[in-house]
Amino acid sequence: MLDDTPAQTAITQATVTRYHLCWKHRDLDGIMALYHPDIEYHDFFQNRLLRLHELRDYVGVSLPRGPDELLEHTDRLRFDGDTAFIQYKVTLRGGQGLVSFRASEAITVREGLIWRVNEYASLVRENAEGKQGDNLRPTVSRLGLSPHQLKFMAEDLQQYFQRKQPYLNPDLDLQQVARECGYSRNQMSYLLNQVLGQSFYRYVTQARLHHLLSAIDCTPGARIDDLAFAAGFNSLSAFYKSFRQHTGQSPTAYLKQLSLRTRAQDTP
Repeated sequence: MLDDTPAQTAITQATVTRYHLCWKHRDLDGIMALYHPDIEYHDFFQNRLLRLHELRDYVGVSLPRGPDELLEHTDRLRFDGDTAFIQYKVTLRGGQGLVSFRASEAITVREGLIWRVNEYASLVRENAEGKQGDNLRPTVSRLGLSPHQLKFMAEDLQQYFQRKQPYLNPDLDLQQVARECGYSRNQMSYLLNQVLGQSFYRYVTQARLHHLLSAIDCTPGARIDDLAFAAGFNSLSAFYKSFRQHTGQSPTAYLKQLSLRTRAQDTP
């Protein structure tokens, strides 16, 4: 039965505020101390019900990785009797346009401890023009990945491509990328296809094209075919097709336009 007295609201506010401060400071022991022995944590995105003995591992892999990593709250925390309501957004980098999870939690407090958490999340994509697409709810229960974990995966993938430039290897495959990032092949495939909305081939191709376009600016006069092979392409036909799809022009037309632009800038 809902206890909606002002006194209970004050207890709920104090408990949930401490809970979120513990999350902010990555205090796993502090979080665990706030869970009721009979807690039921419902993760509806994964279709999972977790009990107290399962929550340490679950929470541990979802905590912020750095002190400056905060959730983007889309509404203020609301308190009503023994329940608190929270809405926030988890943004992922590495997709085409903006990819984010819109999430909400209903937290019920009993005896000054968190007794029940109902967590919901839906995937939202926005294109380059900022137009929001339909909410998507991919099935992840078999993979055991929360929105927070998927966010970390996307960051790890992006940083790996930036630091190591594995796309320069024409024989790069998904298994190698997953292994180097510390995930399984199925997890990485799910992130790319179901969350970021693109195939592994397309993700790698985009990285190679960005590398090539930067090389064009840094090495004027270089042969475009040589730059393509240096960027990891092993087929010129595939390169020309991808280049046109990405820029809307053939390499020859792109270079001609770039040359004209450079001359115009150099003309007094």
